[in-house]
Amino acid sequence: MIRKLRIKFIALTMLSLFLVLGLILGAINVINYHNIVEDADRTLQVLQENGGSFPMGQKPPGQMKQEDNAQAVPPADSQGGSPGDRDEMFRKDRDGMHRETPYSARYFWVLFDGKAGVLQTNTDRIISVDESTAEDYAGEVMDKSAEKGFYGDYRYVIAKEDGCTRVIFLDCWSDLTTFRDFRTASILIALAGMLAVFLLIFFLSSRIIRPISESYEKQKRFITDAGHEIKTPLAIIDADAEVLEMDVGEDNEWVADIRQQIKRLTGLTNDLIYLSRMEEGGQNILKTEFSYSEAMEESAQPFRSLAKVQEKELSIGIEQDVTIHADEKSIRQLASILMDNAMKYSPKGSEVSLNAGKNARGVYLTVENEAKGLKRTDVEHLFDRFYRADASRNSEKGGHGIGLSMARAITEAHGGKIHGELLSGERLRITAQLPSRK
Repeated sequence: MIRKLRIKFIALTMLSLFLVLGLILGAINVINYHNIVEDADRTLQVLQENGGSFPMGQKPPGQMKQEDNAQAVPPADSQGGSPGDRDEMFRKDRDGMHRETPYSARYFWVLFDGKAGVLQTNTDRIISVDESTAEDYAGEVMDKSAEKGFYGDYRYVIAKEDGCTRVIFLDCWSDLTTFRDFRTASILIALAGMLAVFLLIFFLSSRIIRPISESYEKQKRFITDAGHEIKTPLAIIDADAEVLEMDVGEDNEWVADIRQQIKRLTGLTNDLIYLSRMEEGGQNILKTEFSYSEAMEESAQPFRSLAKVQEKELSIGIEQDVTIHADEKSIRQLASILMDNAMKYSPKGSEVSLNAGKNARGVYLTVENEAKGLKRTDVEHLFDRFYRADASRNSEKGGHGIGLSMARAITEAHGGKIHGELLSGERLRITAQLPSRK
């Protein structure tokens, strides 16, 4: 149990870290990509509005006329901002585009007439694409329904102009390469960080759960020691009851009640000790190869007569020639516990069924019974110690409330899993899945 708790702690910690890092990196990369697309679309819009070129007014700062400088950059004594603000005003045009963009942007365009014939191709501002390639790219883009998007590392826009169509491409290779490099680096750094955290948590988790482990071990030790200590006074009380019975007679109701309670308490003590040993991981069980089919048949046989007495219908379906490598006594007890639980809590006239056989994951054992009044929230706690969906059933049906806990302990000690599910018609199905080999 402690080992499983440690595994769950590590898994939940790593899952939380993975989700947080994934959210942060995803948001950063999405924002970066959005900024690239937004800048590219802003540049393409300027080219679209000016017939495939930048406005003639976009001149290098060194070639600006004096009056343009005076208009673009107010005198220092009339500026209210800092030198950094004035520099930003100088670098950006009124539409927010950097003044250097017309001299750094690499683009080309192809103009089509109304019949999709090429009227003009301009590749003056790019060296990696010739006119023939540009026309091929434009033709493929025209076949798409999207008016803008990416074609490889080129951002394109399709613009309508006086009955013609101009397809403008902007080279975004540099920005996309930077984006991809950052994305790859961020993922690698995140993975390295997760590995470092995993190693740290792996080595420190034993210290973190040590108080829980010590408390659990003390609890198991207390149950085992108390069980053995209780056995002695119970044996003495039982012997004294026998002597008392010889004096007052066997029909004395008080003596009979004492003997019954001794038997009940002895059974509870033995079950708690057995449960504690099973929860240690099955270290004390002896596994051998035996016939699973015969064990299930023999375990179910005593309940046939019980079903007749209780006026219930018992259906048994067991696949033949199935073997298993496990502790035979524990497996037989598992079947008896599930059948006893089904017979106790099913109403008169109902059907109880047991099915056992082999599947791809090993061997299985399924027990079904009618469970009126049982809620789906109760099913989640059926295997908890001393849990009862209806507390009144304890006095009516007997038992200690740890039968299904023992069933789970036996199953998990063999490396299997057990679960319950509420079917339509208020029927409860409990399924134990066990590995058939070591």
